[in-house]
Amino acid sequence: MNPDEVEFLAEKQLISIIPTFNSNVIHLISGDVGPFRASLPVRVPLWMAINLKQQRKCKIQPPDWMNIEQLEELKEEEKRSKTFVKMPSEHYMIEAKLLLNYATDDISRADEIRTIIKDIWDIRMSKIRSSVDTLVRNAGFYATVDHLTLMEINTMRPLLPHALDQVYRMKKAQSTRLPTQSTTLSLLNSSHRGSSLSS
Repeated sequence: MNPDEVEFLAEKQLISIIPTFNSNVIHLISGDVGPFRASLPVRVPLWMAINLKQQRKCKIQPPDWMNIEQLEELKEEEKRSKTFVKMPSEHYMIEAKLLLNYATDDISRADEIRTIIKDIWDIRMSKIRSSVDTLVRNAGFYATVDHLTLMEINTMRPLLPHALDQVYRMKKAQSTRLPTQSTTLSLLNSSHRGSSLSS
């Protein structure tokens, strides 16, 4: 799955808007949306919210987790934890990027929120790099990646083939460096039989 496919999935997330127009139910493949009544909140897919916002037909209500206090707590928890903290949304980074790009005027303290989310992303990317490094150094075959989002997993893809190749080479080197105990015993027995025959 490439980044565009991940973003496509993220754009299906539902979000609340306050429309400035009236309309009947809209029938989509993914399900019905609406009806729309001016000034009454309604939940729509993120892609539709952005589209209506660009046409100035709605105000977007940001998700509950997009507030300074909650994000600051999440950031501190991510710093303290050795593992990955569960994020409030599976697609937090894409949602934030789209909303902060197209609906800044609907988000209180948007610049601060943008900075904190970038900090959280950077902390988690550092943990990913550290996890891959540990995987290689310990010559392991798996790493703990609980609570990673699809976009974060996607960023690991360029790292993994090289990392797993290194692990394979290390395992192979270890297996050929020293003979196993059974191989050693077999060689000793062969040598002993050879000595007995020669005598």
